[in-house]
Amino acid sequence: MFLIKEMPGSERPRERFIHHGKEAVSTPELIAIILRTGRHKQSVVDLARALYYEYESLKALNQLSVSELTKTPGVGSAKAVQLLAALELGKRLYEENFPPSMALNAPEAVYDYMRADLEMLTQEMFYALYLDTKGKLIKKERIFIGSLNSAVVHPREVFKFAVVLSAATIIIVHNHPSGDPTPSRSDERVTKTMVDTGRLMDIELLDHIIIGKGRYYSFKEHNHF
Repeated sequence: MFLIKEMPGSERPRERFIHHGKEAVSTPELIAIILRTGRHKQSVVDLARALYYEYESLKALNQLSVSELTKTPGVGSAKAVQLLAALELGKRLYEENFPPSMALNAPEAVYDYMRADLEMLTQEMFYALYLDTKGKLIKKERIFIGSLNSAVVHPREVFKFAVVLSAATIIIVHNHPSGDPTPSRSDERVTKTMVDTGRLMDIELLDHIIIGKGRYYSFKEHNHF
């Protein structure tokens, strides 16, 4: 087993990080710093490279469970937890740029706020954002996991939180793992049902945002309301 400190100075990611800054260190080398040790006949940098190139992106790594990560030789449960914890910290750092009371008054603002939660996922997730009378976020609530269907995404699951939180308006958001945010007929049916329910309850549905890879679709922008 090789420690980073046992490697030649010019190959030590930690030392380059200290002396030249984090930008001077590649993504696999950052993973190596987190993992700390390699395995028999494989340095920690080689282990990190093998792990990173096997899954091709941090997004893919972030979708793995501890048990899935430990299938890679040399990655035990401790290493898997360390790596997933670091990725989660990165996500939370991104989220800190958006305070809980932020105003979500434009589709692009909603996309920027939700993309860290949804853009990299391999399955659909459905969220509701509950806003006060000034359009500021009260709470983000995950409502459903799985393919969007009006038979399983019931308005009562969305609007019960609105009543409890005394929300004035709601924005619903979900992702398309395919990367294409173009709405399906099911998406359109769910949107219509939510709009109609909101009118009955006097809690307006402001928008339905679908998040794809690097882009989004806003029902409001496309005049569906």
